[in-house]
Amino acid sequence: MLGKIALEEAFALPRFAEKTKWWAGMFATDTEKHTAEINDVGPIRLDFAEKYGVGLQILSYTAPGVQDIWDAKDAQALAVEINDYIAEKVKAHPDRFAAFATLSMHDPQEAATELRRCVTQHGFLGALVNDTQRAGPDGDEMIFYDNAKWDVFWSTCEELDVPLYLHPRNPTGTIYEKLWADRKWLIGPPLSFAQGVSLHVLGMVTNGVFDRHPKLQVILGHLGEHIPFDMWRINHWFEDRKKVLGLGETCKRTIREYFADNLWITTSGHFSTTTLNFCLAEVGADRILFSIDYPFETFEDACDWFDNAEMSNTNRLKIGRENAKKLFKLGAYKDSEA
Repeated sequence: MLGKIALEEAFALPRFAEKTKWWAGMFATDTEKHTAEINDVGPIRLDFAEKYGVGLQILSYTAPGVQDIWDAKDAQALAVEINDYIAEKVKAHPDRFAAFATLSMHDPQEAATELRRCVTQHGFLGALVNDTQRAGPDGDEMIFYDNAKWDVFWSTCEELDVPLYLHPRNPTGTIYEKLWADRKWLIGPPLSFAQGVSLHVLGMVTNGVFDRHPKLQVILGHLGEHIPFDMWRINHWFEDRKKVLGLGETCKRTIREYFADNLWITTSGHFSTTTLNFCLAEVGADRILFSIDYPFETFEDACDWFDNAEMSNTNRLKIGRENAKKLFKLGAYKDSEA
């Protein structure tokens, strides 16, 4: 399929190349290749896109990114630097690249202001945030965005009519020491990423974020961070147990309704037809988006799988690009051959 739109595609700042290489050593089998690919916003990505039929890549700063910086002033300065950097790169290839804003999430008003700047001045299509924001004097505190303090930020997302991609980050501090240090191979895609993001977004559901902001759109990668597979059980306990005990005061609708109206999932890093078919049954084709998770995953694996997975042509077109065109209002998007 030509003209696919991919939206969990990471980049890094070249000035952090040595740190990027060190970080890649924890998960990449070829650190030199990974560092070259994640620092490139040009020929390497464009060549892959041409070969594998990707028309538009929505770029975002690599995890853990600004969410790993617990000094609020430093985090904000880096977010602005990243946003201005990628804005210039996108300008060079506006028909092939777009961007999500990078945000410091120490302060909701500051995050809202930077999001507005990125959308109105740079034309960014939303924001990507790497789960909770590290905070506190030693970085051991975590800021969640699922309480009323963050309504000013969520209201800005609604007003600008742009989504937020809630992406994982690695566990840190005492959480790492208590839960993950003795089972480190479970950090990342095997378990910790899904655990962190699913806790956060279900906190948003149960704490009434989507009831207060009914137009808010939030994207979850990796086919929903395990949530679709527990949909029946979550719905059963919310509706038949927890709401009887008081959950209904803050969570007005069912989990299925929030997925129908507020939540999206992507195929990033999860190239299983069996799993996709399960998500089609639980979530529906209208709420699923194609993505790669490059360069942590490859264009080849993602695109060869998606282009050849057994599904209807209607669903392939929806997931591959049509849903993204609607969500991001890409009316001028031209690369649309089937």
